[in-house]
Amino acid sequence: MGANIGHQVTHKDTERAKRKSGYKQPWMLHLMVLPAVILVFVFSYVPMTGIVMAFQDYKSALGITGSPWVGLKHFRYMFENDYFLKITWNTLFFACTKIVMNLIIPFIFALLLNEVRKKGLKRSIQTLVYFPHFLSWVTLAGILIDLLSQTGLVNQFLTSVFGIKPIFFLGDGSWFRFTIIFSDVWKEFGFNTIFFLAALTGINPALYEAAEVDGASRLKQALHVTIPSLIPIAIVVATLALGNVLNANFDQVFNLYSPLIYQQGDIIDTFVYREGLLSGQFSFATAVGLFKSVISLVLIMISYRLAYRFAGYRIF
Repeated sequence: MGANIGHQVTHKDTERAKRKSGYKQPWMLHLMVLPAVILVFVFSYVPMTGIVMAFQDYKSALGITGSPWVGLKHFRYMFENDYFLKITWNTLFFACTKIVMNLIIPFIFALLLNEVRKKGLKRSIQTLVYFPHFLSWVTLAGILIDLLSQTGLVNQFLTSVFGIKPIFFLGDGSWFRFTIIFSDVWKEFGFNTIFFLAALTGINPALYEAAEVDGASRLKQALHVTIPSLIPIAIVVATLALGNVLNANFDQVFNLYSPLIYQQGDIIDTFVYREGLLSGQFSFATAVGLFKSVISLVLIMISYRLAYRFAGYRIF
């Protein structure tokens, strides 16, 4: 028993020594990362001092140090505001729907693309579906506004082929939601497919060979070999996306929405932008932003824990 205890102590000391040696990196590596650390500190941590405005009745003339403290006044008003509850629901609806669709569609597309045997055709398809990801939402919004206007190509096609009246895609609340979700999936599904294609390259070819020897068709190979092999990475992608459940893509919504569809299209980020920068309600906007940040932090911590528990994935 004493030998076992001594062995455990020695093992712990060895692990501790390895951990300490891992921290001792050459000073050149620390020097290389120093500019990035400084930039993060200046642009990410220093601005966090403005969080105190959420607990003040901030006045630009008085500054942070001179503005009176009001405690949780802005948070109480936030939760009593029916419109805030509305935009929170809009944000959750957009974000959750995008997360689900950007998981299912890339998963299916990766399975279909994996069945393409001609490498030239496969690479051409990959390039075409990746391309929208590298376009900014400012550019895409201009294109979508022209295409989806009541005199745009989409409505002209629907009118001439199906004989239906022009649809107000960006002015009708229900159609606006559909447009936001569809355009986001169209832009990102090609890039999100990369994760699943990478997982496909890691599947042992012997599994397919064994299934083929047993007489399994291509469909059965996909059902019993390919899909089970992709489940772990799908779990990782889904759980990590949980941290973005309150991020409904400000750039996209901001460039496509209008006062006509605030009730159905307004989200937390666009609301903070209007209240803070346009209306000058800095304290209230800060309170809303702080609320969102705290919830997002909690969700990120939960998502990493779930990813480690169900898929063995961890960052540190």
